[in-house]
Amino acid sequence: MRDTVSTDEAPAAVGAYSQGTVTEDLVFTAGQIALTPEGDLLDEAAIDVQTEQALENVQAVLEAADSSLTDALKVTVYLDDIEDFEAMNATYETFFEGDPPARSAVAVEDLPAGVGVEIEAIAARQP
Repeated sequence: MRDTVSTDEAPAAVGAYSQGTVTEDLVFTAGQIALTPEGDLLDEAAIDVQTEQALENVQAVLEAADSSLTDALKVTVYLDDIEDFEAMNATYETFFEGDPPARSAVAVEDLPAGVGVEIEAIAARQP
């Protein structure tokens, strides 16, 4: 069984995808970028600000699915410039206290809307 997640606390999906999907015990978020729930694109902001917004969006989707960043099992971070890794990581660390989830961080050529970072997560769910 698969259900979709929708919340006003994260940007609305702007294509053929859901903010997240859930099974009985897992949540999969769509990639989240530096777009506020109100639709303000932070593409010109520093990577730490973009990372913070993307993670706030991931957090909102997880919470809408009865989960949280604490329940994150795996996070994938896409950067359009690997030189931004340290700044991204410094902000990322503030969202994950204690034992952080497994993570991959990869550089890609381009990201949606010209942003510098996109983040997605898989988390356990409290049914």
